[in-house]
Amino acid sequence: MRAVIIEPELADAERLETMLYACDPSVAVLARLSGVEDAVHWFRSHPAPDCLFLDVQLSDGTCFDIFKQIQSNIPVIVTTHRQEFALDSFRLLCIDYLLKPFTIDQLGAAIRKLHLLRGNTPDYSALRNLVSFPKPRYKQRFLGKVGQKLFFIDATNINCFMAENKIVYLFSADGFRYVVEHTLEQLENLLDPECFFRINRSVIVNINAIEQVKPYLNSRLKLKMRFSGVDENDLVISRERVPVFKQWADA
Repeated sequence: MRAVIIEPELADAERLETMLYACDPSVAVLARLSGVEDAVHWFRSHPAPDCLFLDVQLSDGTCFDIFKQIQSNIPVIVTTHRQEFALDSFRLLCIDYLLKPFTIDQLGAAIRKLHLLRGNTPDYSALRNLVSFPKPRYKQRFLGKVGQKLFFIDATNINCFMAENKIVYLFSADGFRYVVEHTLEQLENLLDPECFFRINRSVIVNINAIEQVKPYLNSRLKLKMRFSGVDENDLVISRERVPVFKQWADA
């Protein structure tokens, strides 16, 4: 089975590809694409694959923008943090809608549905019954370390996370800094995407802690937090993340 992955985050794309091979060794990933423009260019210059695995929110728009520019009857399995696009996904030939962080068992079940339906004319009423809409479960509290002491920090009391010299710090709303045993990539899957956003390679922020968004050099944005303990120069939204941030903040 020939597959294409459309996923803006490299770590998520690599994880998905590894899980696909574990679920079904017959899968051949033809391409990993990150955005609308990349995907449209690829589809216009290559034969159609057997299936697509795609996130809704891409680096330069949404997956729906791809199919405004190309005609497609390729089966789709959506993999995303955003549950609110589930019904919209039926505008595509959607086989399943997996909320991150999904398990290998959930992915395997989606692939079995795909094998079951391949070669048949899809009945959208039947597909609607096949698609699962799991309720997302995000981490509600974190274990933070200061010296040899451990503390519980509620997710609602977190202003931001910052990676520095391979250590990830949690900055709480009450002015403390803790070390946490998670990478930023792991945190992206553990945190509620309605509240938390990765603004650059080093920082994830809580929308409830943002006081102001200011224009910055080279079409970037800089955040002013109510309190973070982080230098404002570290709270700069990278240029490629600015369009996604604006969509997220205005959701």
